[in-house]
Amino acid sequence: MIPEMKEYEVHLIENKQLKISGNGDDIVWDNAQILTDFCSPWNNKKGTEITFKALWDRKNLFFNFTVLDTEIHTEKKDDSFESIGNSDRVELFFRTDDALNPYYCLEIDTSGRIMDFIAYPNTNFDFNWNWPKNDLVVKSSVKANSFIVEGSISIESLKIFNLIKNNRIETGIFRAKHIKTQNECFEPNWITWVNPNTETPNFHIASSFGVFILRE
Repeated sequence: MIPEMKEYEVHLIENKQLKISGNGDDIVWDNAQILTDFCSPWNNKKGTEITFKALWDRKNLFFNFTVLDTEIHTEKKDDSFESIGNSDRVELFFRTDDALNPYYCLEIDTSGRIMDFIAYPNTNFDFNWNWPKNDLVVKSSVKANSFIVEGSISIESLKIFNLIKNNRIETGIFRAKHIKTQNECFEPNWITWVNPNTETPNFHIASSFGVFILRE
């Protein structure tokens, strides 16, 4: 028996009503369902609090991460994917179906740097692939005790990649929080919307996805 997938309702707003600033303070966000149901299945340490929101206007899917955190870790030696991967970040994965062949990954750090790639089963990642630049907008800001990442993805691009079916988008929502260890190294604590029920951290698995429902 296939378990039911977690669902998140994406409410419809008027076209060009929402402005993405990186501050996440547009009043239009009040129309969004608030999602705070995140867990860290592989670590008994309390994870930082995450509030996620999404909206759509038939042209774009909008997303907003607000993360409470007073100890943000961002590696800034360069703008490489390796540097982003060593930084605190939020992540959105989109898949065509549970075969994960392919699925699409957006990983965004607190400074708005994007690690985007297409992936295939068995952690086969193609980092030469990028989400079309004209179809993705990301802005971010860092506050005294939090950071915000918000952005938009064109509905057209999601359709081109066969990611919208009957107003449903199979999606994973994740967070990497780096914690300093006793030897002064940083180790990631992995936080997720859907618990994939794996012994070790793994977001690149079918059981880590839920569903966005685009409401009309």
